[in-house]
Amino acid sequence: MSIAIRGRALIIAMTDFHNPSGDRGITLERRKGVKRDTNRLFKALSHLGYKVSLHWDVSAKEIHEIYQKESELPQGECFISILSSHGKEGIIYDFYGEPVYLRELYNILSPENCPALAGIPKLFCIQACRGTDMDEGVVLETDSGTCDADTFSHSWDIPNDTVVMFATSEGYVAFQNPAGSVFLQTLCDIIESEEQDLSLSQIFTLISYDVAYNFQSHGTYGGYKEMPCLITNLTKEVRPFRRMGNIS
Repeated sequence: MSIAIRGRALIIAMTDFHNPSGDRGITLERRKGVKRDTNRLFKALSHLGYKVSLHWDVSAKEIHEIYQKESELPQGECFISILSSHGKEGIIYDFYGEPVYLRELYNILSPENCPALAGIPKLFCIQACRGTDMDEGVVLETDSGTCDADTFSHSWDIPNDTVVMFATSEGYVAFQNPAGSVFLQTLCDIIESEEQDLSLSQIFTLISYDVAYNFQSHGTYGGYKEMPCLITNLTKEVRPFRRMGNIS
């Protein structure tokens, strides 16, 4: 007999990158603090009743296969996907520095391709740069690649009942350091606190405030800020992180 789950959560993160000689991928720096982010997220989401699948350092082909497998599994009340890598607008990079188009991942979970998720809220949290600009509003590195025109506006190709929370605004870098990313660590702070019962829109507002007003980069690129960005086509409020006993 199958056991009902609250929902499924998928975490895919890149820490080290390998670019074989002669391959098309670009050379990318190692990302420090990623496992601190992913391990904390894994524990927090598991505690909230989600069935969590965690993958590190995988290829573009493997990423598509992972999403395809998830689309074929029984679902709960919400699907959560967290992606952490280097990136640019509309793209994250795989283990080999090859681009993975976000629109293709969104499409796998569309009602046409994944009937099990039709009408079910889908939340994407994306820790990656969306350009190379610095927001002047402890950086040791950024999550950026170079940008090209073909990648813009793909973030709008989202299926129905979907929310995409980006670590940064279009065109800007997202910061990552050994203590973890400010975006994902702030998300963890909230879903581990009393504020976890708030609606998703309220939670995003809190994340945006904390990141925008309480974070400032240090080191080589000191003095810069980060402003998260939300894209949604939800038509009702959802509370994906509420305590299990709180169903009102």
